[in-house]
Amino acid sequence: MNSLRISLCLIFAILTFTCIGQQQRVGGPFENSSFMYIGMPKLINATDTSSGWEQKGQKLLITGLILKPDGITPAPDVTLYYYHTDVNGVYPNSKDLNQKVARHGSIRGWVKSDKKGRYSIYTVRPAAYQNRTDPAHIHPSIKEPNDINEYYLDEFVFDDDPLLTTQKRISMENRGGSGVLRTHQDGGLAIAEHNIILGLNIPNYPRHKDLGIESGPNIGEDAFSFTPQHIWGDDIGSMTCPICKYGHQMGILYFVGDKSSKEEIKKWIMFLETEATLRKERLKTFVIFAAQSENEKQQKINEFTGLAKQLKIRQVAITYVPHFSDRQSEVNLNKINPAAENTILIYKNSNIIGKLVNQPPTETNFKAISGLISDRLSRNLSSGN
Repeated sequence: MNSLRISLCLIFAILTFTCIGQQQRVGGPFENSSFMYIGMPKLINATDTSSGWEQKGQKLLITGLILKPDGITPAPDVTLYYYHTDVNGVYPNSKDLNQKVARHGSIRGWVKSDKKGRYSIYTVRPAAYQNRTDPAHIHPSIKEPNDINEYYLDEFVFDDDPLLTTQKRISMENRGGSGVLRTHQDGGLAIAEHNIILGLNIPNYPRHKDLGIESGPNIGEDAFSFTPQHIWGDDIGSMTCPICKYGHQMGILYFVGDKSSKEEIKKWIMFLETEATLRKERLKTFVIFAAQSENEKQQKINEFTGLAKQLKIRQVAITYVPHFSDRQSEVNLNKINPAAENTILIYKNSNIIGKLVNQPPTETNFKAISGLISDRLSRNLSSGN
C-alpha cells in the first residue's frame, strides 16, 4: 500500500511539474517547435530566397525590421524561420527535404536580422489550402539570441485576400504584431513592408517595466477601420474612414480624452497642422473627439470648428464619434481609453509604428514624433517604397 502511495505521489508530482513547465513556456504550447532547427544552416543571412521563388506565381518580397519590445530599437541577430504552401495550396515535398519536416514542405527558410534589425525574404505568394476557408498564409517563428525559447508569431496573411474576413481580422492574436501583409507592385514583384515586435502579445514573455495606462493598439498592431463624422477638413460632412481611405499613407490619429485641457488640445492641433503641411500628401492627420449627449456634441463641434478657424487649419481633419466604445462607428475596436488625456497613434500602411498616451504637447514629444515620421519616410525613399 505504501509503495502504491509513493508511486501515485511521484506520478502526481511529475504531472504537476510538467504542467507548470508548460504554463511558464514563453509563447505557450508550440507544436513541432523543433522543426525550425531541422536543416537550419550554420550561417544565416539577413536575406533569404526560398525554393518557391522559382515557381510560376506572384513573386513576393517581405522586408522590414525586427524590433525590441519597445517597438523602436532594432533587434539584431534574431532568427526568423518561415514556411508556406506553394502556388497550388499544398506543402510540396522534394528529394532534398528531410522527411522529418515533410509537414512543413520544401518552401521554408531562415533569416537572421542584421545590426539594424533588417531582414528580407524573397519567395512566391502562397495559395490558400484547397477546399478550405483559411486565408493564404505564411507560418513564421522566432528565436531570439538569448535564453528565451522559440515562439511562433501570427501567420502572415494578405490584406487583399477575400478569405481574410473582418471577423478573422478581429480574432487575430497579433503575436509579434499584426500579421497582415499589405503589398504594392514594383514591376512583377509584390513588396510587403512588415515589422516584427519581439514579445508583443506573447504569453509569459518577460516584462521589465510598467507600461502605465493602456489605451489603443500597441506598436506593431493595426489600427482598425472606423467611421467618424467629419466636421472639418477634406471630407467634411461625411463618415469617411481614415484608415480605409488613407491607411496606405502615413498618418496620425489624435484621440482627445475626456480630461484634455483646451490649451493642450490647441497645441497638439497646431503641431499636427505643421507636420501635415510639411509632409504634404505623404502624411494625413486626424483629431477624434467624443461627446455622448446632443448638447455636448454641438458644444464641442462649435469649440473645435472655432479653434480650426482661429488657427487657420487647412490640413488637419477634425472628426467626432459618440464615445470611444461606440459600436456603430466601430471606433470601439481600437480600444481607446477615455480616461487617458490623449491617445496618439502614428501609423503607416495601417500599422502602428508609434504611440503616445497621456503625454503633454512638449517640444520633446513633438521632436520624437517628427523624427519618427522623417525616419520612416526617408527609409521608404531609400528603398524605393
